[in-house]
Amino acid sequence: MRTKLILVLVALALVAAGCGDDDDATTTTAAAAGETTTTAAAETTTTAAAETTTTAAVSACAVESLELITPGTLTVATGLPAFPPWVGTGDDATFDVPESGTGFESAVVYEIAKRLGFGEEQVVWVRTGFDEAVAPGPKSFDFNIQQYSINADRDQVVDFSVPYYVTTQALVTFEDSPYASAQSLADLADAKLGAQIGTTSLDFIENVIQPNQEAQVYNSNVDVKSAMDAGQLDGLVVDLPTGFYITAAEIEGSIIAAAFAAQAQDPDEYGLLFAEGNPLKECIDPVLEEMKADGTLAALEEQWLTSGSGIFVITG
Repeated sequence: MRTKLILVLVALALVAAGCGDDDDATTTTAAAAGETTTTAAAETTTTAAAETTTTAAVSACAVESLELITPGTLTVATGLPAFPPWVGTGDDATFDVPESGTGFESAVVYEIAKRLGFGEEQVVWVRTGFDEAVAPGPKSFDFNIQQYSINADRDQVVDFSVPYYVTTQALVTFEDSPYASAQSLADLADAKLGAQIGTTSLDFIENVIQPNQEAQVYNSNVDVKSAMDAGQLDGLVVDLPTGFYITAAEIEGSIIAAAFAAQAQDPDEYGLLFAEGNPLKECIDPVLEEMKADGTLAALEEQWLTSGSGIFVITG
């Protein structure tokens, strides 16, 4: 009997120990489950907060939420007149017609409008003088696009978007010049080139083109153009926008022989111009960054400013 009693007590002890282990395991499992639930809840809260922030940002830039000159309409200003290749083309049907969507700046505007949620019919164009638009005070437009270089002085009285165009350098010469068909930097080795003192164009001649003849330096672009007109230069180097103006309006018989793929030091950057403090800038800047990242701006630049204008691009 004593032996049986001992065996019974041992069995009971083992059962009790087993029950204790189950309690510990249950407690541990419950604690882990609690931690998992807490972590999941925290992740859900974080995700929900991020989604709320994103939704708020999208909502603030929805067409119906934007602070506009005319609700539901994007009012865009350009020059009077506006010249190709920035607005329109050289033919009569689109010359100085920004509504055509042709020309680099006009095409950029309609792409911005589309990405903001505007239809083409919701874009309205107005005209302003170049200096008038930079003056302090209220504006008659939501933004102005007119080849405005972003600089500190202007930025004190107006706001600029992030750049939509960075200027490239170009070679201007005469149609019958032996350098009119240059296709490489080596083709310009013997050219006598000129530029205004203290400009990125002069730096570009000296450090990128590096012709055998020393660059001719002048006090102003007027002097450079006069020297070329007088046959003292084989060509001049200017930024591409200036090249368009020179060949169209200043030196008869001149052409843009080529643009250069290499970037000059401190090139001009063009930005959309807003009234000081206009919150629309905060919605358009991300759109322009997106257009830059996905290659849209580069494609429009090629379409309207280089290949569209028949300009050869020297890459090396």
